[in-house]
Amino acid sequence: MSEILVVLERDVVAPPDVTFDALADYSIMRPKILPEQFTGYQVTAGGTGEGTHITYDLHATKKRVRHVEAVITEPPAGQQLLESDTRSTLRVLWDVAAAPAGSKVTVKITWQGAGGVKGFFERTFAPGGLKKIYGAKLDQLQQQIAQDAP
Repeated sequence: MSEILVVLERDVVAPPDVTFDALADYSIMRPKILPEQFTGYQVTAGGTGEGTHITYDLHATKKRVRHVEAVITEPPAGQQLLESDTRSTLRVLWDVAAAPAGSKVTVKITWQGAGGVKGFFERTFAPGGLKKIYGAKLDQLQQQIAQDAP
């Protein structure tokens, strides 16, 4: 088994605090930015930032569905949100930093991949699928922030 890492970045035309607050809002904003591959999304505790608990099904492919039950923490290193699946090694780290256009959002997705032949295929194909899914989520974030701007 080896760790699999997927990293995406997007510039968001909004100040870092606005972008972070949007990402930390798991009750209202997050459902608005979920692509179709996320189903059954629910906030089961909290709703904003640290201490929030969420659950959803991630449809990585038509046949591959992962049920996620995540707890949200805010690491002390800046404006970050860490979504840790309590049922697996899946971790999604959202980082918001200042950028010339407003904010830069970096999302890092990690998990311990399978070994052997199954692991080879997972390392080969999963990163591309997750880049597409989370890229759509980042695009929706930008659109929603722009739409909600006064």
